[in-house]
Amino acid sequence: MKGLVGLLIAGTVSKVGSVLTFLAIPWLVLVTTGSPARMGLAAAAELLPYVLIGPLGAPLVDRIGPRRVSIVADLASAAVMAAVAFGQRGGFGVLLVLLVLAGALRGLGDCAKRVLLPSTIAASGVDMTRATTVYDGVNRLAGLLGAALGGVLIATLGAPRTVLLDGVSFVVCALLVAALVPARSAVTAADAPPPEPYLTALRGGVDFIRGDRLMLGILAMLFVTNLADQANAAVFVPVWIDEVLGSPEALGWVSAAFGLGAVLGNLVFTALAPRAPRYAVFTIGFLIGGSPRLAVMALSDDLTPALVAAFASGLAMAAVNPILAATMFERVPAHLQARVLSLSNAIGFAGIPLGGLLGGWAVEHIGLTPALLVFGACYLGATLLPVLSPGLWRQLDRRPAAAPHPRDAQPDGPMASAGAAATASVNLR
Repeated sequence: MKGLVGLLIAGTVSKVGSVLTFLAIPWLVLVTTGSPARMGLAAAAELLPYVLIGPLGAPLVDRIGPRRVSIVADLASAAVMAAVAFGQRGGFGVLLVLLVLAGALRGLGDCAKRVLLPSTIAASGVDMTRATTVYDGVNRLAGLLGAALGGVLIATLGAPRTVLLDGVSFVVCALLVAALVPARSAVTAADAPPPEPYLTALRGGVDFIRGDRLMLGILAMLFVTNLADQANAAVFVPVWIDEVLGSPEALGWVSAAFGLGAVLGNLVFTALAPRAPRYAVFTIGFLIGGSPRLAVMALSDDLTPALVAAFASGLAMAAVNPILAATMFERVPAHLQARVLSLSNAIGFAGIPLGGLLGGWAVEHIGLTPALLVFGACYLGATLLPVLSPGLWRQLDRRPAAAPHPRDAQPDGPMASAGAAATASVNLR
């Protein structure tokens, strides 16, 4: 149990630190360069290597061991974030290089922690869906706290010192994993599979996803919904508030309404998770929490319906991530988990940068209301996939007959036999 508690605490600290950096780095770039375009470039410099390093680095996580990689990546990230805090002294080019390195290290550390999480849950004896629900709730709450704290810290300490606090959070995460997440005991060489060549290991992850129809359906849905969510958050909501309300304060109200609904929904689902029908909860949650938000903004010029829709969306969507996480925990074989889940994250995240670009293009060329309706229709189409193929998607309800074999009995190195505990695409950062 102490390993799970350690990862939960590490997740809280990590999420708060990540939100601080998410707010502080754009502000740091703005005050040092005065260029909004460079703000976007800085964000891309960290996001792109973060997305790419997961699938590319997964075979290394398998070979070296997730616990070691997690600790080393976090300690290295702490040093890089300290350099980022004062990187503007070397010019914008130096800052970009540091942000690329920061994104790569953050992605590698997250990949390792995703591999650690399912075995830690299995060893704790906690129901898988309940554990992923608690973990998701802790991350959402930490995100709200980090957002509230970030503005205050940037105003009082300045952006560089706020970024330094994220560096401190990396050190705390490394210490928590080292102290509380147990190293696995050694087994004989005969019990462990031989290390695979790098390209063979990468191909193994691709082949698994291609051969699993439910996984392909999940990734297709996540690509579209992440794209639409990013377009909504980054473009539609700010433009709608500016055109309809003319008050930037409402931006925080919409975000807070969604966050409050998500936290409350998470508390409810934590109690119901072991007995809840996953397929029904997942399908209904996505249908309620997805496209209606966009439709309300398209058809209304009043803030109150938008806040109600945002709150209802957060409430309905609270169970979606935990169900997906638990399903992947149980579905992906242990020896493939790092590469499969990192590749899954990369595919799902690929919709995020596209969402902002396509959302901005749509508003500029067809107008806000048509754009909201078009993206809302795409969102609805994606979330109808479980309804159109119920036989496939009801596999979400298949729970393992027995608890997965704890991977604590394996060495902190190459993965052991197929069929052991699986993992899910849950981010600590």
